[in-house]
Amino acid sequence: MDKIANKKVLVVGLGASGVAAARLLRRLNASVCAIDAGRSESLEAVAETLGSAGVAVRLGVRGAEEGEYDFVVLSPGVPLASPMLRKILQRKTRIISEFELGCQYSRCPSVAITGTNGKTTTTELVERMLNHADRPTVSAGNIGTPVCEVVERSRELDFLALEVSSFQLETIESFRPTVGVLLNITPDHLDRHGSMDAYVRAKALLFKNQQVFDWAVIQEGALARLRALDLPVPSKVITFGADSPKADLYFDRGLIISRIPGWTGPLLDLETCELRGVHNAENLMAALAVGHILGVSLSLMAGALRSYQPAPHRCELVAEIDGVRFVNDSKATNIDALEKAVLAMPAGAMGEPNIFLIAGGKEKGLQYHDAGPLLARRVKRVFLLGEARETIRAAWSLFTPCSVVNSLLEAVSEAVRSTRSGDVVLLSPGCSSFDMFQNYRHRGELFRQAVLEVTGGSRRLSSATCISSPVKSGGRSRRTAGAAVKKTSSRARSRSGLAGASSESLPQPSQSLS
Repeated sequence: MDKIANKKVLVVGLGASGVAAARLLRRLNASVCAIDAGRSESLEAVAETLGSAGVAVRLGVRGAEEGEYDFVVLSPGVPLASPMLRKILQRKTRIISEFELGCQYSRCPSVAITGTNGKTTTTELVERMLNHADRPTVSAGNIGTPVCEVVERSRELDFLALEVSSFQLETIESFRPTVGVLLNITPDHLDRHGSMDAYVRAKALLFKNQQVFDWAVIQEGALARLRALDLPVPSKVITFGADSPKADLYFDRGLIISRIPGWTGPLLDLETCELRGVHNAENLMAALAVGHILGVSLSLMAGALRSYQPAPHRCELVAEIDGVRFVNDSKATNIDALEKAVLAMPAGAMGEPNIFLIAGGKEKGLQYHDAGPLLARRVKRVFLLGEARETIRAAWSLFTPCSVVNSLLEAVSEAVRSTRSGDVVLLSPGCSSFDMFQNYRHRGELFRQAVLEVTGGSRRLSSATCISSPVKSGGRSRRTAGAAVKKTSSRARSRSGLAGASSESLPQPSQSLS
């Protein structure tokens, strides 16, 4: 990238990514203006901090930005269609992402992971595996730490493990990962990308600048989508797939098996891993492929991958009361992830539906009807909240009973009135969280609080406990959990702020929240 000292730069969006970009630009002696559509106490505090570093900050900017700049740095939460960018686009001012800016100034190779689901888990697996092999690695990107924030540290690292979203890939220029990983592509973010083809094209940008000596690790189904659109992958390719017996890495009777020349045979037994479920088998395959490319021994890889503990909000077992399990899968922000969560839950007696599903959130233009047959087999009732609740109810009510609720507390309270031993109360929204919550973590924590309020906190389980594959349900009592908590539930309604957790009462994210 050209030297940017004294250049005039606009940063759009003041979430974590925008703040990190503004700080890096100031260290590089650029003249920086930062704008955000929001105006809140937290943003005012950010503005004051950046102002003391020499950044000109304007909040509450809703219309088109009038100023002229050498280039613009865009936060991932701000779409190119934002009214703020209208005149900037008309002037054809150069626009790059915070991710691109950080990568241009990083000083070590990168392993970049994208896909609809599994990005965070796989990024953490790669980071853990490489550090275990004494290859100093730090994760950054969509995982939570902006790339601009780790630029200085990158000089001391062997690799950056980068989680990359389609939003971040939209405005890359020269970003080129040594290893690019594409986990899967299923419908998501269609409200922003406009079509499935456009979404696939955004994901394919991961490989745009790779050379023939770089590597691409791609799930077979995702590779088929790229080929259907004639999207090139210029690098060397390793394929994987849990249901793709012809892939380079495949899954058979619980074993991850390789047919890569010089590295053939069983690599890992899923039963020996903390991670469970076919979807996690694919995450492990991707990590194993990365380790093989980078020369890590199988013994070191296996040791690190077996002991990896899933992060919170991913099929996390919050509590078990009288044989009823309460599971927090707030990270499920699309229908594919929701379906995987439902399939991962323990089956009901005699194969009967045993799941009380809490779903809904911000509308993303997804097709909900396809999940209907699975819900008919596994779900007793759905409790719907958020912006998309009526759309989802119209799609699912033919398959399973649906009720509209106004808060997570109401959903949990209503669910436990009908539960009995062997049932599961599952939060797996299938939608993003930004209509009612700060992010998926906030939503998951409020679900946890609701469960503890309604159940009185009885027999709370560790946040590290996760359900990642179907397991047998404990407890033989047929007494309903609802009978045990009715009194607690009415008390909880009156004293808990959760009952008012709606889009009007909760803090709203700035447009740049990443």
